[in-house]
Amino acid sequence: MSSLQNATKTADGVMVNGFLVSPTIDKCDGCDRVREFEGEKFCSSYPNPARKWVGGRCNFATHIKLEAAAAQKVNPLKASKRAAKGH
Repeated sequence: MSSLQNATKTADGVMVNGFLVSPTIDKCDGCDRVREFEGEKFCSSYPNPARKWVGGRCNFATHIKLEAAAAQKVNPLKASKRAAKGH
């Protein structure tokens, strides 16, 4: 479901390619996957965006950046060998 071109409004909601899609939630604001259809915003990647956020973070979210690990562990033996080689 990459776009909402084939979307149709039904009594149950919005139907896209045989899938009933739910509107996005406030956590989806700013995501590149959000598409607008008849004044409402929908996710172009997942039919029920609220369920993707239940576990903490939506794995499709383009507006959330993963925090890098603070400092990677460095093996002191390998570090000394690299330093001796001049790398």
